[in-house]
Amino acid sequence: MRTENEYHAYYRRKIKEGKHHMVIINAIRNKLISRMFAVIKRDTPYVKLQLQ
Repeated sequence: MRTENEYHAYYRRKIKEGKHHMVIINAIRNKLISRMFAVIKRDTPYVKLQLQ
């Protein structure tokens, strides 16, 4: 969580909600793994969406 990205923002938001560090890290791991398998299943490159 050293760089400013969507996972960093998610981490900070959950910390403010009072969640434990490892609970948040596991949720981020799950997000990464889910995205990885979706990319493999669809056989397409990952495209980061620009959220506003």
